Amino acid sequence: MQSNDARILRGAAIPTACAGLIGTVVGAFVAGGEGAIGAALGTVLVLAFFCVGLYLLSVIGERWPAMFMGAAVLVYTTQVLIMLILLRIFRDATFMDGRVFGFVMLACILVWLAAQAWSHTRVKTLYVEPESSQADTGTEPRP
Repeated sequence: MQSNDARILRGAAIPTACAGLIGTVVGAFVAGGEGAIGAALGTVLVLAFFCVGLYLLSVIGERWPAMFMGAAVLVYTTQVLIMLILLRIFRDATFMDGRVFGFVMLACILVWLAAQAWSHTRVKTLYVEPESSQADTGTEPRP
């Protein structure tokens, strides 16, 4: 993972974790222990899936830059579909509050997307890799 990608990952994961922590506290206040469990589980799932997705996009961008946009659409579509499936599966779970789980998961997804977009605007990423001076002249530098 390149340093730019690591900064984007930190820039998105830290605000998402903070939003999840706030959601866990609010969930504990509103729905007790079940609300706290649902909020914490939602936060962990969002962080896990979106961190893995950003890592995969980093690897694809390094190895196959021509496939990056198609892979990005596929990764984000898959993430959203998996989140929807998890919401449907855990909707009626008895060990946690399903509503708190869903609201915190949605909030964490929105915070992740906003923080990732903001981080992308702040990181200076080269779009074209500059050539070295040796490649321009075709000669070796003098000692």
